[in-house]
Amino acid sequence: MTAEWSGTRDTPRHAARGTRHAARGTRHTEPTMQRLPGLDPDQTDEPTQRVLAAQATKWGAPLLNHLLYARRPSIFRGARAMWAGLDASGLLDPRLAALVNRRVAALNGCHF
Repeated sequence: MTAEWSGTRDTPRHAARGTRHAARGTRHTEPTMQRLPGLDPDQTDEPTQRVLAAQATKWGAPLLNHLLYARRPSIFRGARAMWAGLDASGLLDPRLAALVNRRVAALNGCHF
């Protein structure tokens, strides 16, 4: 599939379809915030606390999306299983996964 360009130099139309800023052909620049509060890590089960503690050790704080997933343990386990499966498969180089995460974050207006 070839990209259909929206008129800006680096934003293909199909990449950010459905976002408010993509329709105007501009980048999202105002700060964003999570609309739902995340869960306090101390109010989670032991396996979830271990994951959040590891994130805090690695990045200085638990990742906001994981605090949100932790509100529903089945969703949290599903998201973690997806990443564990990708890591275990060896199909996606960890450096490439990091680049993909940053690109998706940028397209979503997330300040990764």
